[in-house]
Amino acid sequence: MIKSQESAVGRDVAAELDRADVLAEFRERFVIPDDDVVYLDGNSLGRLPRATLARLSEVAGAEWGGRLVRGWDEGWMELPVALGDALGSALLGAAPGQVVVGDSTTVCFYKLVSAALDRAPGRSEIVTDVENFPTDRYVLEGLARARGGSVVWLRGDRAAGPTPEAVAALVSERTALVTFSHVSYRSAHIADMAAITRVAHDAGAFALWDLSHSAGSVPIALDADGADLAVGCTYKYLGGGPGAPAFMYVRRELLRHLRQPIWGWLGRRDPFAMEQGYEPAGGVRSLLSGTPPVLSLAGVQEGVRLVAEAGIERIRAKGIALTELAIALTDARLAGFGVSVASPRDAAVRGAHVALAHPRARSLCAGLIARGVIPDFRRPDVIRFGLSPLTTRFVDVWDGVEALRDLLGGGSGSMAGV
Repeated sequence: MIKSQESAVGRDVAAELDRADVLAEFRERFVIPDDDVVYLDGNSLGRLPRATLARLSEVAGAEWGGRLVRGWDEGWMELPVALGDALGSALLGAAPGQVVVGDSTTVCFYKLVSAALDRAPGRSEIVTDVENFPTDRYVLEGLARARGGSVVWLRGDRAAGPTPEAVAALVSERTALVTFSHVSYRSAHIADMAAITRVAHDAGAFALWDLSHSAGSVPIALDADGADLAVGCTYKYLGGGPGAPAFMYVRRELLRHLRQPIWGWLGRRDPFAMEQGYEPAGGVRSLLSGTPPVLSLAGVQEGVRLVAEAGIERIRAKGIALTELAIALTDARLAGFGVSVASPRDAAVRGAHVALAHPRARSLCAGLIARGVIPDFRRPDVIRFGLSPLTTRFVDVWDGVEALRDLLGGGSGSMAGV
């Protein structure tokens, strides 16, 4: 834990934190071809686990190449549910039989929103916030328009995120669904899942959570917090790889009542019977639609194994320490150049990335990338430092902040006047 701004100023402090890091050995288990590249965008795309290379070679060569179509009877068909159970129990706080992996986050979100709206006759409103991730907002807008409903928008402090009190002021007997991101993609604010879910339930509405920026970075307790539905991607902290499939969670009591709208053959009872008419499979398998993407699922499998081995509590502790260092360094070394922290300062409600605000954020971000420091830009004025605990070093945080300071401070290669 960083005790003060002054203690965070020297790079030697960051190096000492790396030497004491109990997760340091996990960095060696990822493909890192150039140690001089400071990668601060693991909350967009996580680094490649070395085990994934071996696993994909095995699936492609021995299983696909050697076993051919027999692979479907030798484990492939069970991957979506088996992997969902592993992910749910290790990282989502979900008992077996409630999580399945398949489709993109957008498709998964569409499925669950549609299913929830179908189970809320006479209710036409969806509550979310204007800071929710764009794909969620667009899906909600599209479904509301198609069904003659409306989206009720929560507007507030970008860094603060939705509060139970603010949500309570918007829900009513017309509310069908309340949906937010657990960790804000912009500010890293952690919403109070349990309290906001209770607000939704008190209004007679369902609660759906997007876990894309929390799965693998902060503890999640879907069952204990009473969540009805959840989705999340696997290519950020879970290391599933670019375009890796997302996951869906449906609370056990709801599974027999909800029917997702994309009726594909693998979501049907006894799909190989090829019978006329759709009859949903029992349990979480009913959420499936098309053929499982076996190669991608194998990548997710290795990423989930690695994160589970590290342990979410240790990951969370390092995520807090990394973000504390980033904030302390920003206050000490960047505030004088007009950079401010646009994430919560309270570690208890902050995920594993830090948003830094500056009017020239876009050009500064480009300048950092040119120097081998890779963050990302979020409109209109945020540079986002994604601090993936299994691969980000404390010296990476220091080097990233120092590179930004150099760009702003008129030194060699500075962007003064940009």
